[in-house]
Amino acid sequence: MIYVKRLKQLLLFLFFVFSFFSCGTKQQKVVLPADFKGPEELSRLYGVRLTPNDNIFLYNEGSKWLGVPYRSGGLTKKGVDCSGLVTNIYREIYGKQLSRSSADMLKHDCRKVGRDRLQEGDLVFFRTDGSRKKTPNHVGIYLKNGRFIHASTSRGVMVSALSEPYYVRTFITGGRVK
Repeated sequence: MIYVKRLKQLLLFLFFVFSFFSCGTKQQKVVLPADFKGPEELSRLYGVRLTPNDNIFLYNEGSKWLGVPYRSGGLTKKGVDCSGLVTNIYREIYGKQLSRSSADMLKHDCRKVGRDRLQEGDLVFFRTDGSRKKTPNHVGIYLKNGRFIHASTSRGVMVSALSEPYYVRTFITGGRVK
């Protein structure tokens, strides 16, 4: 079922791209879903320039969550926590069911990758409670150019930079989903 949905999304996106870049003299009308955002709007929202190599579906899905308030244990757009956001986006975009906690995601669902090897869609893990443990209690999804989407306890779902001092200090590792 998820593959049929992804195939439909891919075909719609390809139709959009080919219609947009075709050089014919007659303009074709393209009907996109109401919540579909184009590369320019997504680039503005995320503060990164999107290219044809980027997963526009990841950015589109993430944009639907931006601004959703933080709620511990939350899984909906009424309120979501960091691992809830990641599990929802991963299920929708990649068709993968991830563990429900950041610690279990790292332990069971990922291979560790260094900060310098992060790729779009990788997970980023943090320890934000001040302890020296290497067990994560916060997770986000890496986008590109050092930016990631996550659910902040104070500001809800947002995009942050790994270069911010707080995230430099609390970063544990990246994780590539198996």
